[in-house]
Amino acid sequence: MELQKINVKLFVAGSAPASLEPLIGVFNSWIQAADGEYYDLADYGHVPAGPGIVLVAHDANISMDNSGDRLGLLYNRKQPLPGSNREKLRAAFVSALEYCRRIESEPMLEGRFRFAGGEALVVINDRLAAPNTDETFAEVKPDVEALAQALYAGSEFSLAREPDPRRRFGVHLKTRASFDITTLLQNVKKNLN
Repeated sequence: MELQKINVKLFVAGSAPASLEPLIGVFNSWIQAADGEYYDLADYGHVPAGPGIVLVAHDANISMDNSGDRLGLLYNRKQPLPGSNREKLRAAFVSALEYCRRIESEPMLEGRFRFAGGEALVVINDRLAAPNTDETFAEVKPDVEALAQALYAGSEFSLAREPDPRRRFGVHLKTRASFDITTLLQNVKKNLN
């Protein structure tokens, strides 16, 4: 099975800010400074438990997503990634973590958004290539375990597959250990083989 269209969601720590509106200005500034990397911005902040604020690019969409009433940064990879499944998962996580770090350090946001390092969600946005079945989980599990092992630097963790077969294939990674985004980024860059 070749994984593509990898989504990574990292959740906001503590209670979510009351408004996502400040992200509109931030994402617009990124569009203006990016020399064509980003195409557009979509504001779905008014939709309950919806996609939030979406920054549209060719390779991936980045959003502050509130699906399932859980606010977090969603990195939605659209273009193919080279390498093994393990390398693709790593690349998607590195990108997602870098965006989290960028949001946390964005001066315009004044520290409103911090991300919890002990929890992440990986979703494969391709039902044909990765149906939400036990067979898919069995095939993908070694690569997701290796990713979690690197991400959490050997700390104990759990993996749980999305149980509803009507939903996209997804795996929830969770640890009780405490990690900040910078540490997770360092871990996944140096520890995944």
